[in-house]
Amino acid sequence: MYSVHDLKCPGCGAPQDPGNKTCVYCGRPIVITSFGDMDSLTLPMLNKYAGSYRKALEEDPENAAVGMSLGMCYLKLRLYPKAAEAFEKAMSVEFDNADLYFYAAIALLGGRKPFLAPRRDIDKIESYINAAISIEPKPIYYLLWAYVRYDYYFRKSFRVTPDYAELLATARGSGLGSGDTDALFSILGTPVPEVFAV
Repeated sequence: MYSVHDLKCPGCGAPQDPGNKTCVYCGRPIVITSFGDMDSLTLPMLNKYAGSYRKALEEDPENAAVGMSLGMCYLKLRLYPKAAEAFEKAMSVEFDNADLYFYAAIALLGGRKPFLAPRRDIDKIESYINAAISIEPKPIYYLLWAYVRYDYYFRKSFRVTPDYAELLATARGSGLGSGDTDALFSILGTPVPEVFAV
């Protein structure tokens, strides 16, 4: 799913064999598929990666793996509109990748709490979360949906079904761990609400 042809390592520039996930020379990731892949990358290195991915997309604009990697860089750099655009473009090519919808939903929040987002954004975010769940029902997707339902609907005293408590129970019943909770709220850049603490 994430094979990239003729892509040099964004970190050191060394040529890579298709299918390599990390560079055999510098050990850095070649294609970024999760937020954790960027833990060791500094801001200047993230900018370098983003530039490398933009260049690769000029040559192969239909490469969803590179598009997702670019979106991940933008998300980490808090360039939310650019991240959303990159994820949406990648989704148009690889529409069955659940993580693309998940990260696109996060990018649409734009670093805000759902409480502060306009309703049209919430509707689009929820449609992306539902698309991700329909492809692969991961606990972290239910957790994001529960958070949106908690912060936007529950805090505004709006009734909705399923409510955040039901979604949180589904996430926990599907194997949600504290690592998932920490990972999600780290990506969102907000403290874990007390009701979501494990």
